[in-house]
Amino acid sequence: MHSWVDGREAESLSLKDRGLAYGDGLFETLAVRAGRPLLLERHLARLFDGCARLHIPLDPLRMRAELLAFCGEVGEGVAKLIVTRGDGLRGYAPAAAAPRRILQASAMPAYPADNALSGVCLFPCSVRLAEQPLLAGLKHLNRLEQVMARAEWQDAEHAEGLMRDVSGRVIEGVYSNLFVGHDGVLSTPDLRRCGVAGVMRGELLERAAALGLRCRVRDIELDELLAADEVMLCNSLYGVWPVREFQGRHWPVGPLTRKLQAIARHLLDC
Repeated sequence: MHSWVDGREAESLSLKDRGLAYGDGLFETLAVRAGRPLLLERHLARLFDGCARLHIPLDPLRMRAELLAFCGEVGEGVAKLIVTRGDGLRGYAPAAAAPRRILQASAMPAYPADNALSGVCLFPCSVRLAEQPLLAGLKHLNRLEQVMARAEWQDAEHAEGLMRDVSGRVIEGVYSNLFVGHDGVLSTPDLRRCGVAGVMRGELLERAAALGLRCRVRDIELDELLAADEVMLCNSLYGVWPVREFQGRHWPVGPLTRKLQAIARHLLDC
């Protein structure tokens, strides 16, 4: 696997890195086509927002140039960008260290074509997302809730799992964001308490509204999900998947889902 650390090819990392010790950092996973990272501006905006909120002094111009150069070498596939606070001493107190920049390349995941065509089954995860507004929306390095949730199922029948918060509200998939459609209106969960504000979710909200589709960001309870006309998942690698089954509830692939799929397809094919 091709990888860079701080702008140079590398296969190892300092044992003093705070990302390893404390999950003190952020990451982005970008689709790369013809040497170009897709949805670049949204990925960087989320990264820079996270660095500002965590007080990690990342140089944005240097990071952008480095990422573009790396993706140029990748050509086709996936680029994972990790930013940590850098090396530190023992203890939680952040040291005045230089942020560390890690870039890794991999092949694009081979998702079954039927996931997008006919839809996927959702697993009901028992792990609940803790409410932490300071970190809500960020793609920070502490993904233990998602690790534990993904360990709840091993069968091939379920392509994703549904995650709720400690109050039972619907939040997201383990690695996806979620939309529901009801009476022609799109809704997606409010992520101000917990969850990851995905870049594909952001693009779909903006572009759907521009096309005249009614969109709402709000709290969604489990019974509202079950009563929806259609349910769909999205992320920046696979685009949009319809949800066809969850806890015995079955949905057809609806018109709102197909419209969002068309938007995502354009974003990921261009």
